[in-house]
Amino acid sequence: MTKKRKTETYQEYRDRVINPISPSFCGAKWYNATIWLNSGTTASCHHPPAHKIPVEEVLRNPKAIHNTSYKKMVRKQMLEGERPKECEYCWKVEDIGPNNVSDRVYKSVIYTEDQLAEASKTHWNDDVNLKTLEIAFDANCNYACSYCNASFSTTWQNDIRKDGAYQNLVSDGARAFQQDGKWAMPYGKKNEGNPYVDAFFKWWKSDLQYTLQELRVTGGEATMSQDFWRLLEWWQSNKDCDVRLAVNSNLGAKPELIDRLARESHAFKEFDLYTSNESFGGHAEYIRDGLVWNTWLDNIHKMMNEGNVRELHMMMTINALCLFSITDFMDEMIKLKERYGQFAPAMSFNILRFPSFQSAVTLPQDIKKRLADNLEYWLHRVGKQHELFFDMEQQGVERLINYLREVQVGHQFTSSIESRERDFKSFYSQYDIRRNKSFAKTFPKDIVDWYESIPMTDLKQLQDIVDGDSTKGNMMKRELEERAKKEGWVLDPQGPNPGSQEYVETN
Repeated sequence: MTKKRKTETYQEYRDRVINPISPSFCGAKWYNATIWLNSGTTASCHHPPAHKIPVEEVLRNPKAIHNTSYKKMVRKQMLEGERPKECEYCWKVEDIGPNNVSDRVYKSVIYTEDQLAEASKTHWNDDVNLKTLEIAFDANCNYACSYCNASFSTTWQNDIRKDGAYQNLVSDGARAFQQDGKWAMPYGKKNEGNPYVDAFFKWWKSDLQYTLQELRVTGGEATMSQDFWRLLEWWQSNKDCDVRLAVNSNLGAKPELIDRLARESHAFKEFDLYTSNESFGGHAEYIRDGLVWNTWLDNIHKMMNEGNVRELHMMMTINALCLFSITDFMDEMIKLKERYGQFAPAMSFNILRFPSFQSAVTLPQDIKKRLADNLEYWLHRVGKQHELFFDMEQQGVERLINYLREVQVGHQFTSSIESRERDFKSFYSQYDIRRNKSFAKTFPKDIVDWYESIPMTDLKQLQDIVDGDSTKGNMMKRELEERAKKEGWVLDPQGPNPGSQEYVETN
């Protein structure tokens, strides 16, 4: 049976195929997984927080790197029509209005109707063979993006270990910047003796290479992982493998690694490339520390011209700061489409929720309204007029416009707006000094005026380090104290929030 009918809208597809199974059903819980092999954690997509894979389950059964006991219980909830709490991202979008299409639709439509029906009839406690899989072998990465953290980037780990934890951050998700990520790399940079990596290769050689439609390797930065190249070496000897390989790359690694990726992409029957960005020029370089705009763009052209790339996907993490140049960025993506085709790139609009102080909902209402108006103007002037800007991308922009206008709280238990605003100021003040950047010189006057008006916490009030993971803050204390005195920062009366969530959404 086919996937979505060509004449069918996504709303019609949802109501015909998915909701009759269950109004909370999502095919990703059965057929898709992201697995961080370095830390032994997994999730069914990039929206829910990852959960730990019990090592005893993996030692008994390699398939347990996907089929965890926890994930099976969530499948049971979905089959019974209950909304799993971890899937709140989709419920938030759907509750805006009945015409809103959430990601559970987009993450189900990639499978055939027969496959979805089979999932619905499978007992919730059974093991299921994956059809799409994203894996990270390790967290080795040359970037330290502002909304990432030490759990996903060794450059972030070096930042925290060298200069200490970020101080006076109290809102939900913010404590991710107060740990050095050592839990994420327990087997070292080379993954020696990692049972999760061993389980993957065992499952890959026995079953996965025959059942998967797509294997996607992420990181960290995939090209910096020796296990990634180990997998590609296997492929060089097994070129009859029908699995589509997709690679997440920031396209900012050493030139020899990008050259090798372009060269080895010709070994695959189908090869897709995923990269990440969501803002233009200097804004992108500020948000994604380590990125050089022109180098990134040049490497896109290198991969498209020299590699064997079937599709290029642009993963956009929609945060508060990217919105000030997002239309310029989309204009640049339209130019790439005109040169290389509709799916080069295909854009996905992923709205950041953690850390909540970097979410778009933290921005003032008047600024959010202006940004929504700008997006709507661009959509009608460019997006809907351009034949290469396809339906899912249009709906992504429309959903973002609605989100900016309608959503005041990003998720359940979001910290107060006062707390998020203070964390916004506190984080970027420290980020500027650590990374030799300038918020005030990078962004437009209206956001800078708001930023400078936020009362700042007294950075002498050190917060407890989460779980003893990080060294005590030892960096820039004198500089920050002088700045606090000069700018009249005040003591934060709220104090730390013990309910802070300690994970971050990344691409």
